[in-house]
Amino acid sequence: MRTVLNPRGAIAVVVLSSTVISATAQAREVVPAAAPDTTINGRGFGHGRGLSQYGAQGAALAGKPAKQILDFYYPGTTTGKATGSIRVRVSADTTDGVRVGAVSGLAVRSMATGKVYPLPRASTRSQWSIDPNGEHGTKISSYDAKARKWTLYKTFTGMTQFEGAAVIGLVLPSGAVRRYRGALRAIDVSGAHLDTVNVLPLEYYLRGVVPRESVSSWRPAALQAQAVAARTYSVFHRARAARKAYDLCDTTSCQVYGGHDSEETSTNNAIAATAGQVRLYKGNPIIAEFSSSNGGATAAGDAPYQLTKADGWDAYPKNGNPNVTWTVTRTAAQMQAVFDVGSIRYVRVLKRTGVGPGGGRALTVEAVGSRGKRVLTADQVRIRLHLRSAWISFAARTLDIPTIASERPAR
Repeated sequence: MRTVLNPRGAIAVVVLSSTVISATAQAREVVPAAAPDTTINGRGFGHGRGLSQYGAQGAALAGKPAKQILDFYYPGTTTGKATGSIRVRVSADTTDGVRVGAVSGLAVRSMATGKVYPLPRASTRSQWSIDPNGEHGTKISSYDAKARKWTLYKTFTGMTQFEGAAVIGLVLPSGAVRRYRGALRAIDVSGAHLDTVNVLPLEYYLRGVVPRESVSSWRPAALQAQAVAARTYSVFHRARAARKAYDLCDTTSCQVYGGHDSEETSTNNAIAATAGQVRLYKGNPIIAEFSSSNGGATAAGDAPYQLTKADGWDAYPKNGNPNVTWTVTRTAAQMQAVFDVGSIRYVRVLKRTGVGPGGGRALTVEAVGSRGKRVLTADQVRIRLHLRSAWISFAARTLDIPTIASERPAR
């Protein structure tokens, strides 16, 4: 510092470093702190309508039979019967046609005429393939593993399918083989390639579904309830797909289906114990929706049997449910992309169902930001933020300005 003499002879002190302090303060104002992440607390996994899969296991642990479990999750429904076959699109087969391993009893059927052609066997023939031929036709070729070449067997004016063998191995694009019961049909849906559809009896189809949707070591009553739910879900959609090339897909968009390779003895037994059983409402199969965990209360839907009510089985002791409660974080950028209100100041749940812990499942969510506010449904938030369910709450944010205590050095 330096000293100067003022007009009255007093000494004035000028602190040169003051400009440095001001510049530092100005810099702090120009560069804002990074926006904080948002902590989201939730319950359950899935939409929560109908059967809770972990809830079914909890009820089974409590000694409840399958019928009582189904009565609870599908109230007002009755037991009926269903038979027949199902058509399932195999999503993993993205090849141009349908390629299978050569096996005893394999035949090809013309879908136009219904005629069946038993396929010849040879020691060197390892695969058969249905491929596009012309505008809407197909051709059948075989692969000679020794000569390493494909040979045309026959052409058809329409679609065809492989059938005849008890189990047929479908060759996937990776070269892996996945086995299926029933027939493997080529369908001409769109584009130049053919899609693959597995056509098989309903009960055999369930053998590839129940172990993929439940845990095969669960109690028999839980697996039986899942079998009835899956069978009912199948026939509900089958009735609405009569004019389509397939009834269901094999992913979580429908029901997860893994074919013959997914079968387990425990789930096969559960399917056999409930053979043909479905759930009906006013004489028709219901849309028997199910999800992993409802978080402690079922969710309402459009159907009369889709009600909101507390569920004590979902978190029943020792049912192993990892989705009863959960916590995730989402970045400021992710939150801003969802709500489009600028820099978000806070997010809160506006309305809940009123049934279950913490006031129940969220219905609507409001975000307030630098450019205003916006209200979305909780389901919209769940989908856009990739959350396990819509039963959510938002943790309160701490103050942006540090408190005195937080500025003290750690000891």
